[in-house]
Amino acid sequence: MGVGLIFKIAAVGILVTILSQVLKHSGREEHAFLISLAGLILVLTWILPYIYDLFIMVQDLFQF
Repeated sequence: MGVGLIFKIAAVGILVTILSQVLKHSGREEHAFLISLAGLILVLTWILPYIYDLFIMVQDLFQF
């Protein structure tokens, strides 16, 4: 896992937070929720391969 991935996740978090706050203050709570959900799904798609590799390593570690 590179440092670049952590910076991308942080950038998405900051962007989603700003957009959500702007949308909530303009009275569009539904859109703010969808933006937050889209950010979560985006970050999960980036992290999913690393989680899969972790499970494979743990499985190989305990395999006899």
